[in-house]
Amino acid sequence: MRLATFRKWNVERAALVTKSGLLPLTALGLRAGFEPESEILPLIEKEQLEPLTEWYNAGGKAEAETLAEKEAIPYNEAVYGPLYRNPQRIFGIGLNYKDHAGDLGEKTPQVFPGSFYKPASCIAGPGDEIKIPALPEAQKTTAEAELGVIIGKKCKFIEEKDWLKYVAGYTTILDMTEESILRLNPRYLTIVKGFDTFFTFGPQLVTPDEVPDVSALEVATVHNGEIHAKNTVSNMTFSPSRLVALVSHMQGWLPGDILSTGTPRAVHIQDGDVAECRITGPDGFAFEPLVNPVIDLKIRNK
Repeated sequence: MRLATFRKWNVERAALVTKSGLLPLTALGLRAGFEPESEILPLIEKEQLEPLTEWYNAGGKAEAETLAEKEAIPYNEAVYGPLYRNPQRIFGIGLNYKDHAGDLGEKTPQVFPGSFYKPASCIAGPGDEIKIPALPEAQKTTAEAELGVIIGKKCKFIEEKDWLKYVAGYTTILDMTEESILRLNPRYLTIVKGFDTFFTFGPQLVTPDEVPDVSALEVATVHNGEIHAKNTVSNMTFSPSRLVALVSHMQGWLPGDILSTGTPRAVHIQDGDVAECRITGPDGFAFEPLVNPVIDLKIRNK
C-alpha cells in the first residue's frame, strides 16, 4: 500500500495512491472497519496504519480503486505536501556508504554511525523550492538522495531480527547540507543541516509489505535529470535493520520518527537546478521520485 499527502483547500490531508489518483482517506468512511485519521502522522501514532494495510491487502484495494474512480483527485491536479510536518525526531546518518566518505576525505565510521538531528522546521514537500541560504558564507549547498525509514511504533531495546515490526514504511528523502560552512568547523553540523527547506520527503510512504528486500533497493542522487551517483542499500556500512535496532538501544524510537539512512553521494546545487531522489528495485519496482527545484536567496533577494 502507498500513501501520500495532498494540499487542497489550504490544508494537507492523507490519501491512498490509486490508479485513478489520490483517494482521501476520509472518503473511506468505515470501510476498513474504522474511520482512518485524515493525516498520516496521527494515523501512525494511533497505530491505524497496520490494520489499514491488512484491509487493503485482504480485498480493500479493489474497493478503494472502485471508490477512487469517482472520488480521487486526478494526478494532473494533485499538489503534494510532505508526508507530515511535525515528527518528534529526524535522525540522520552520515557517511554510510564508503564512496561518500571518500568524497569528503573522511573515514567510514565503523563502531557507531555518523549521525545528526534535523529540526522539523526545515521540512519541505515534493515540488517545493530548496532555498540556498542568503548568508554570504553559504557558497556550497549540497543535496543528498536517501532512503527514509518511518518508525511506526514506540520501541526500545529491540533485536535486529524484529526491526520490521516497528517500521511504518519507507520514503524518498533529499537531505541538504551547507558544506562550505561545515568545512570551516565540523562543530557547525547542526547549523548547516538545519536551514529552512533542507529536508524534503515524500511524495509516497510505501508500506513494508511492498518491499520484500530492502537491501536490493538502489538509491540515486539525480541532478538536473542526470544521475550523479547511485548505490545499493546492501552496500551500506550500517544497514537499515542495524540502524533501527542500534538507535533503539541508545534512545528508543517514537511513532513518526524519521530515519534518513545516508546518501550514495552528495551533489552541489545552485540557483535554477533541480535535485531529485530516485529509489528503484528489482523487476521494475520504483518509488515515486522526489523532485525539488533550487533557488539561491543571495540571488533572488537582490
